[in-house]
Amino acid sequence: MAINTGAPVVVGVDGSAAALDAVRVAAREAAQRQRPLRVVHAFIWPLTRVPVDPAPGAPAGAGLRNQAERYVAEAVAEAGKAAPEVAVTGVVVDGAATPVLLDESRDAALVVLGHRGLGGFAGLLIGSVTVQVSARALCPVLVVRGEPRADGPVVVGVDGSANSTEAVAFAFEEASHRGAPLLAVQAWLYPSPVGPGDILPLVYDLDAYAAEEERALAESVAGFAERYPDVPVRHRLVRGSPARVLVDESKAAQLVVVGARGRGPLSGLLLGSVSHAVLHHAHSPLAIVRHP
Repeated sequence: MAINTGAPVVVGVDGSAAALDAVRVAAREAAQRQRPLRVVHAFIWPLTRVPVDPAPGAPAGAGLRNQAERYVAEAVAEAGKAAPEVAVTGVVVDGAATPVLLDESRDAALVVLGHRGLGGFAGLLIGSVTVQVSARALCPVLVVRGEPRADGPVVVGVDGSANSTEAVAFAFEEASHRGAPLLAVQAWLYPSPVGPGDILPLVYDLDAYAAEEERALAESVAGFAERYPDVPVRHRLVRGSPARVLVDESKAAQLVVVGARGRGPLSGLLLGSVSHAVLHHAHSPLAIVRHP
């Protein structure tokens, strides 16, 4: 019996190989969450007044709209192979990709995207649509990059911010769905002021600071560990660049989870510097979670 309850997992497709990779991952995510899958293609051509129907005398199936329908049909078929138990629907929505996917995120449990798409910018590490949707979506966004793997932990970056708490909650849920262990990682370079008017003392006990950070890290996962007793949990405090530490951890992870924004002077950005760097360089799929 097909799974068809609750908010859907939404996956954006554009006919690229990266999009089909995302479809397979999205189908498995929908199966794990027992939710339907919605395949969406954003069809921008009507906005540009380009003719989308076949030209007179053209072969059957020609034209941009028929091509868009084929993208969706191929993706729906691929999803059916990856997770036959999931109810899958496909739709072509008129509009540019970013606003279409942001609108879809209002009612979605998760949006899944490939790391690159078609077009003149396909050679970039991460497509511009993926960056914009990751920063502004109203639900978590899973970016499929690297080679998805079934082993390894779910790794979550922790920094004590509200976004970090949301990321930890999402990471525990994912680890439970996947039957995977969870590794909570907090990285630090040096103590920093907690506010614009704060000044660090000239002499700072780094061992005491590290002990405080270790306690804060353990506390940040303790409540969720009680809620998910099936998830084995480890936590690790690492001295180093947060982005570099998480990218390194992604080599052995099946998923990395980060908050869209962190703490510090750049916390007002829609997509923080750490999450932006990990988005571009992670070796595994990456989930970006915004604080509501």
